[in-house]
Amino acid sequence: MRTLAVDTSTQSGSLAVVESVAGPEGAAGTEPWVRVLGVVSTCTDETYSSRMFRQLDFLLRETGLELGSFDLFSVAAGPGSFTGLRVGLAAVKGWAEVYRKPVAAISGLEVVAAQARAPEPLLVPVVDARRGQVYAGVYRRTDHGLSRVGDEVVMTLAEFLAELPPRVEDRAFAFVTTSPELLAGPLAESPFRHRPLEVVSNVLAPVLGALGLARAQRGELVDAVALDAHYIRRSDAELLWKG
Repeated sequence: MRTLAVDTSTQSGSLAVVESVAGPEGAAGTEPWVRVLGVVSTCTDETYSSRMFRQLDFLLRETGLELGSFDLFSVAAGPGSFTGLRVGLAAVKGWAEVYRKPVAAISGLEVVAAQARAPEPLLVPVVDARRGQVYAGVYRRTDHGLSRVGDEVVMTLAEFLAELPPRVEDRAFAFVTTSPELLAGPLAESPFRHRPLEVVSNVLAPVLGALGLARAQRGELVDAVALDAHYIRRSDAELLWKG
């Protein structure tokens, strides 16, 4: 099974072609073994959604594939840039409808958490939401990947750290982030200064694709009609209109 993974939720968006492969006979685990056939990602002042199609053309040419070659599409459904999410989701929705393929819609925070190697049972992904805020959540390790604990939020880092204790209770956890400069200082001055802080890649598409294939194996996919964004906060246009 092969997927095209699309992340337009961040400034350093990415695309990847990922496929499942047969693991060694008798190998443990329920998640599919995967191989990354190609990845494209750049980080510039230009919004990623404006250069996504140029990079998609390059990726397809280099891998010798066409959009109809994929068994499913995997997409970061949010949280993130409103414009970026709209462009990425609209593209995936259109491809899924034209080629009649299913979609794995996955939170970018889950993709960040899924990269962690920390052994703690709880993972707390935190990424920059700009305007002095962060996107954050709590995920629990299970036999079938990660399970979200409560809602994902957008708020200041201080606000999130203040409300974190009841969400993690007394269980061990690790912070996971793509922006260490955002957390290092505040964490050092907080009650969580002894908790592990793991820095992971901001190129999300390869792991996004792997998670999409795992969801396909579990039958957790949606069609083009059901695909929707996970914004968390209102757009600038809504804020100006509603006051």
